[in-house]
Amino acid sequence: MVLIGMFCWCVSTTHAQMPPQGYSSEATILLAFAAGQIDLVDRDLAVPDTVVVKRAIQYGKVGDVELLLDLYSPRDLDGPVPGLVFIHGGGWKGGNRKDYQYYGIRFAEKGYVVASISYRLRDVAKYPAAVEDAKCAVRWMRHHAQENNVLPDKIAVAGGSAGGHLSMMVGYSSDEPELDGDGGNDGVSSRVQAVVNLYGPTDLTTPYGRSHQLVTNFIGASYDDAADVYKQASPLFHVTADDPPTLTFHGTLDSLVPVSQADRLVEKLKELKIEAPYERLEGWPHAMDAAQLVNDYCFDAMLKFFDKHLKTSP
Repeated sequence: MVLIGMFCWCVSTTHAQMPPQGYSSEATILLAFAAGQIDLVDRDLAVPDTVVVKRAIQYGKVGDVELLLDLYSPRDLDGPVPGLVFIHGGGWKGGNRKDYQYYGIRFAEKGYVVASISYRLRDVAKYPAAVEDAKCAVRWMRHHAQENNVLPDKIAVAGGSAGGHLSMMVGYSSDEPELDGDGGNDGVSSRVQAVVNLYGPTDLTTPYGRSHQLVTNFIGASYDDAADVYKQASPLFHVTADDPPTLTFHGTLDSLVPVSQADRLVEKLKELKIEAPYERLEGWPHAMDAAQLVNDYCFDAMLKFFDKHLKTSP
């Protein structure tokens, strides 16, 4: 799974209009990378003077487990701005909130307050712990909106892979208190105004979900023993007509999460007349956005989407 490890980001500062040209196979991509034909984004971006970072803020606590986030804000704010909650990937078993520092910095430069969160991984607690934590983070941002210069009714959630899954679960289950958990800020809404899903799984009841080790370990039981849990853990089955607009990115060469997962989600969103822009990128793999040219395209689309739904009046 070298390819998956290599491609794990989606941010940039340049403007890109046309979808990046893809490849015929994952093997071809690896050859292009080895030949120096694919540039990767700089993961170790230094924090500029225009951005303020507050690290390891406790947004919740479950038992003895402290739930932490890093907060990236524009330095010179003359009033409240929209908030973004980013959720890292890693198969629900790894990853770190600092994985999305690049997102935090770049979107803070564009006038957003950005939280990059940690959540309980599967070795600490199985499903629905990660979902509960992600919803708790949104509640924290809304509850602490005034002190952090955030507009409480202009909050979006975004993430890649497992983080994309959790972002959709947050976006579509705000009216399901059984998934709220007890991390803190009880009584505050976890509803968001927009969702960005980067190649996240949407239906864990499919043959892909039933058999994939990452999924079965996340749930903590086989499909035969817990079919109802697999359904509850699938964002697709939570979508209702009042859910927020969702921007989806997925590559057609994705061998970890089939592109059919995104296809089904977008089809359902459109059936319910929910705005559902879909960047189905031909010839790109899972975590395709580590490549700078994909990076450019993704960031441009995300920024336009956030600006439309968080910076303009209904």
